Amino acid sequence: MRYVTGEPITVGDLEARARTGTNLDGMRRWGYITIDGTARKVHNGRPGAGAVLRATAAGLRAREVWRPLSALIEQRWRERFGADRLGRLRDPLTSVVSRLDPGLPDCLPILGGALLSQEPDPRLPPRPGGIAPEALPLSALLSRVLLCFALEYEREAELSVAVAANVLRVLGPEGTRPRDLPALTGISKESVRWALGILTRGDLAAEEPDPAASRGKVTRLTPRGVDAQRLYHELTAEIERRWHDRFTPAVTAALRAALEPLAVGQPPPLFAGIEPYPDNWRASVRRPGILPHFPMVLHRGGYPDGS
Repeated sequence: MRYVTGEPITVGDLEARARTGTNLDGMRRWGYITIDGTARKVHNGRPGAGAVLRATAAGLRAREVWRPLSALIEQRWRERFGADRLGRLRDPLTSVVSRLDPGLPDCLPILGGALLSQEPDPRLPPRPGGIAPEALPLSALLSRVLLCFALEYEREAELSVAVAANVLRVLGPEGTRPRDLPALTGISKESVRWALGILTRGDLAAEEPDPAASRGKVTRLTPRGVDAQRLYHELTAEIERRWHDRFTPAVTAALRAALEPLAVGQPPPLFAGIEPYPDNWRASVRRPGILPHFPMVLHRGGYPDGS
C-alpha cells in the first residue's frame, strides 16, 4: 500500500516498485483498493500486469496509519533494548544488505504454494528510487537477510525452509500428535496443516493411528523424512559457514551476537513486541509460547504464526 495512492498504478508497475506480489483480491475484498475501477470482483484469477489499481478512501486512511509504523516500532525497540544494542544489530545487518541484490523487497514475500520463498522476478527493470541500506528500516534489513538465507537453503534442499525449520524440525520417527504441533512450532493450525500436507505428499512424513489412544492420529517421519531433517541441520550450518566467508566472520559473528540475546529466555525479550492491546481480538486468545523458527507469511497474513 505504500505505492498505491489515489492515482492509478498498474499491477506491473506496483510489482516493479515493491519487488513482490501480494494478495490483490484480498486487498480489494478488505476495502483498500479498487481493481480496474471497481471494488467488485472482476478477475477470476490474479489480475494481469496491466490491471489498474487505486487506493480507496479507506486505503488512503490505512496508508497514513501504516506509513510511520516502521520508524515508530524501531524507536520502541531502541527504548526497549537500548540504543547501543539496536546499533549493534543494525550495523552488521546493513553491512550484509549492502552486498545483497538491491532489488530485494523490503518485506518477506507471501510464501508460494509449496511454502517456498519467492524472489523478485529477474525480468523486472532496475528498482526505481532505491534506498541506501543504512537508510532502510530495521524490518527491511531483517527481511532481506532472512529472505536471502531462505532462497539459498531452498535452492539446495528442494524443500521450503518454512516447512523444514518449523514442522520437519520437531517431528520424529516415533510420532507426534498433529494437535500438539502449533504449540511446538509457534505457527497456526492452518500453517501446520499446510506443511504436513507437503511432507506427507513428499513421503517425508506419514500419518498413522495413535497407538497410545483409542482415537486420533500421529504424524511420524519416514526414513526419507529423517534424512531431510538431518539435511536441514547440516545445510543451515553450512550456509552460515559460507556467510562467514562471504561477509567476513566479524560481521556474521556480530550479527549472531546481537540477535541471540533477543531470542533466548522464558519468555525471550522479543515477546514484548507481541503483547496485544487489551481491545485487540488477540487479547482473548491463547498467547504463543514460542516463536516460529522461520516466519510464515501466508496469503491471509503472518502475525507471527502465519494466521
